[in-house]
Amino acid sequence: MKKLLSLCVLFALSSMMYAQKADDLIGTWLTEGGKSKIEITKKDGKYYGSIIWLRDPNNEQGKPKVDKHNSDEDLRTRPILGLNLLEGFEWDDGEYEEGTIYDPESGKTYSCEITYEDMNTINVRGYIGFSLMGRTTVWTRVK
Repeated sequence: MKKLLSLCVLFALSSMMYAQKADDLIGTWLTEGGKSKIEITKKDGKYYGSIIWLRDPNNEQGKPKVDKHNSDEDLRTRPILGLNLLEGFEWDDGEYEEGTIYDPESGKTYSCEITYEDMNTINVRGYIGFSLMGRTTVWTRVK
């Protein structure tokens, strides 16, 4: 019985060591495949992320890549570098919800949620309608 109690206490303490706080998301994250780095910040209690680095920042003509797939023609000339990718996330019981993610490769915006795999790895899930109908990518923290 004493051993069982000790194991329970050890498990509880180890769980608390890895408990995330809302602001743990703030920082720089490398997207799956290493194509870009996203800087996540907090403003007015919500979390946002913008592209701060691209592995391939220029197009075939050697010019900076632009948001050419955007459905709004007026936005098709804005640079990808510096683009807001994540918007409006709220912390709720261990995950970030109510936000959106923009995909510059398709020009579409999706509902999104972010969960921790561990302190240096997050799962970013974009979806339309229901979370079950979506795609998850894994981002790692840049140190």
